[in-house]
Amino acid sequence: MNSTHAVRTESVCRHYTMGNSMIRAVDGISLRIARGEFVALLGQSGSGKSTLLNLLAGLDRPTSGSVIVQGRDLAQMSSEDLARYRRNDVGMVFQSFHLIPAMTITENVELPMRFAEVDRAERAQRVRESLERVGLGKRMEHRPSELSGGEQQRVSLARALANRPSILLADEPTGNLDSRTGEDILNLIRDVSLSLGMTVVMVTHERALAERFAQRLIFLADGKLVSEAAPPATPGLGRAGTGEEARA
Repeated sequence: MNSTHAVRTESVCRHYTMGNSMIRAVDGISLRIARGEFVALLGQSGSGKSTLLNLLAGLDRPTSGSVIVQGRDLAQMSSEDLARYRRNDVGMVFQSFHLIPAMTITENVELPMRFAEVDRAERAQRVRESLERVGLGKRMEHRPSELSGGEQQRVSLARALANRPSILLADEPTGNLDSRTGEDILNLIRDVSLSLGMTVVMVTHERALAERFAQRLIFLADGKLVSEAAPPATPGLGRAGTGEEARA
């Protein structure tokens, strides 16, 4: 595998049977995503965006084809290895924040590290680092109900970063936010990607936002990859890591 690829799929399919019908949610998609690249998946509802993201996350298994992440084919991994992969290598941010209301922000961010059996002292340091990175270092003992929607999404992002993943998968991360707050969250995700060299794959239906923040746009329709495009040049970002090398 080319060492510049964080993600590679080969003719990956995910088909479902519904009654007498075959639903081709993902239907033969091959793509390459470079290490450190910020990619947006776009398409209408039902185009296969979220199904593809779930395959990259190891939350679902392909019907056929390969999903190769960091050199490992997820389709060939055991359930235990997939759970370890999700715990250690992948951070996920969703449209819904999925915070536990009874827990403080600190406890919410700490939770995935407990599952990963990170030492207590190390957990405390990582929680503080993650919350400071998203601008919530002074809100550590607050509960989700005491935060705005944008602040709750920042907590979700801090939690996704706590185990120091190499890949961040974001499924409509601005869907429950107003436009200004959504831009703030995407600025934060882009800054984290650039500073940590982290690969980001984001599902969105908002092309204008994708063009502003992603380095490459991938368009899906009926479970197929129909086109790719580089967004208009953004001052200060340059062209490095736009994925041209990943498609070679």
